[in-house]
Amino acid sequence: MEKVLFDATFKAACPLRTCQREPLFGGRGSIRISSQSCYCRGRGSFTRFSCTAARTSKQDIELFGRTELLLGNDSSRINGTYSSALTGETYVLDAHDDEYEGVVIDPERLPSNAIAFASSIRLSLSYWKSKGRKGVWLKLPLDRSELVPIAVKEGFKYHHAEEEYVMLTYWIPNGPCLLPANASHSVGVGGFVINNKNEVLVVQEKHHSPSFAGVWKLPTGFINESEEIYAGATREVKEETGIDTEFIEVIAFRHAHRVAFQKSDLFFICMLRPLSTLIEVDDQEIQAAKWMPLTEFVEQPLIRGDNMFKQIIDICIARLRKRYCGLSTHQVISKFDGKSSSLYYNIVDGQDCNLGDMLE
Repeated sequence: MEKVLFDATFKAACPLRTCQREPLFGGRGSIRISSQSCYCRGRGSFTRFSCTAARTSKQDIELFGRTELLLGNDSSRINGTYSSALTGETYVLDAHDDEYEGVVIDPERLPSNAIAFASSIRLSLSYWKSKGRKGVWLKLPLDRSELVPIAVKEGFKYHHAEEEYVMLTYWIPNGPCLLPANASHSVGVGGFVINNKNEVLVVQEKHHSPSFAGVWKLPTGFINESEEIYAGATREVKEETGIDTEFIEVIAFRHAHRVAFQKSDLFFICMLRPLSTLIEVDDQEIQAAKWMPLTEFVEQPLIRGDNMFKQIIDICIARLRKRYCGLSTHQVISKFDGKSSSLYYNIVDGQDCNLGDMLE
């Protein structure tokens, strides 16, 4: 067994920050190395680190795994691990590598208390840095929110939040952070549903700005997480009006910026075929719904006076007259990710659209 003095490399990785760098117990420490463990001793403390292999060079001491703190000879064993009232359990956090040389921390296997988390996150960052890792993803569930300020103090930054958790990130290398930013867009859909009587399915919303009072509009809504555009369009129409529909095409889409929550917005207008006729209004969101003659719908002052709405209706009418082709959905599998996805494109043929008519 060899005895070496602490050096800067070891102290940077030490979760207790003992000895010369940040003395909790004071004094100059030493380390004893065997084939299985490293023993770090400072004044009043004794810490054992599990190591990957025997390391006899004070310039290259690699630490990982569980760290057990024993104060003097008085130690306590809790749930199979050694701990103390001062620091608790300390170890490199359970995590897996992502495909971009980053680390994703397991949110189900975080330390049991805040003090242990603070020590473990410092040790983990030092270890991952030594391994050449780049981005670190830390997902903290709602019931572990007490760990958020600790992570922020250690250098983590907010990425995004959902009802059940907050996601934080840490960029290890020097230089600009290359982690992808939070989602930049929200996605909405509108359903253009027209029956064989040339009537359009329209609604009046309960909650709207005064300028929209009395206006009949298309059923609209937001896409849910992991929901297809075509599925979201049929779902929104069903929820608001009770009408079952079949997706035909994406007629057009709008791209706007700094809308809700200052995010960009994609809004897809979908043509849908009605499969039922009986309207059942969702009285939580919708004040009224009905089948309205297309000519009456387009004559509304707000529709005629708004360039975007007027253009959308003109496109829908052109599609009904087969002078325009929208984007239908096709399931494809890409070798890039091996997953099935929806590719939207149009197919021009003699039955759907006449290319000659479109070019006239």
